[in-house]
Amino acid sequence: MEFPRIAESGEFNTLEVWSVMSSPRKKFDAELAELNDSLLRMGTIAEEMLGKALVALANQDVALADETIDMDDLVDELNLDIETTCLRLIATQQPAARDLRVIFAALKIAGDVERVGDYTVDIAKTAKKLAGRPLFKPLEDIPRLQAIVRQMLHETLDAFVSRDLSLVHKMIDDDDQVDHLYHSLHEELVGFMKKDPSTVEQAVHLLLIARYLERIADHVTNIGERVFYVETGELKELH
Repeated sequence: MEFPRIAESGEFNTLEVWSVMSSPRKKFDAELAELNDSLLRMGTIAEEMLGKALVALANQDVALADETIDMDDLVDELNLDIETTCLRLIATQQPAARDLRVIFAALKIAGDVERVGDYTVDIAKTAKKLAGRPLFKPLEDIPRLQAIVRQMLHETLDAFVSRDLSLVHKMIDDDDQVDHLYHSLHEELVGFMKKDPSTVEQAVHLLLIARYLERIADHVTNIGERVFYVETGELKELH
């Protein structure tokens, strides 16, 4: 580090002192901004994967399902990069208060987004199993469920960027719709299986997809809780 020069009067140059003292903070702020960008990119990829997985299911598009599965490698790489960055910042910067909350929240958010990617891969793999045969019922409830879950993820990512807690609370309200739709679809599919054993294989796969979507919503809720924690310092279950 270059130290500020002493003027002929024997006093430090105030401007140079401020510049030297503030440069570590500027570097730290830049690293936090890069961390936020990486999280946003990771979440955006997961959101795109979720959209493609359901298109693959609806269109019985095996190639698109494979493309969705391959995208998970990007999510995993970003998760590892974010974890490495967070640990390095904790070890080298000794952050306190809000900065420490941001870093810990980033670690948890990255983990939840990684799980969103994993469940989306499960959906894509199940879509491949269902491809090539007509479904015994119109594909209506699952796309509706996916649309709400994807909206939840988008709202949470927006809340992370804007620090708008109203979006977090809206996402929590949307999760109630997910729970209602999931339980309704579960009852309907179980009813089909009881009436017609030939539907069992397809119905089980559809039930699994609905369950994956419900679990994704749970992880999105976790992300919202971390955003809430960063802004308020209060860590609690919001749902």
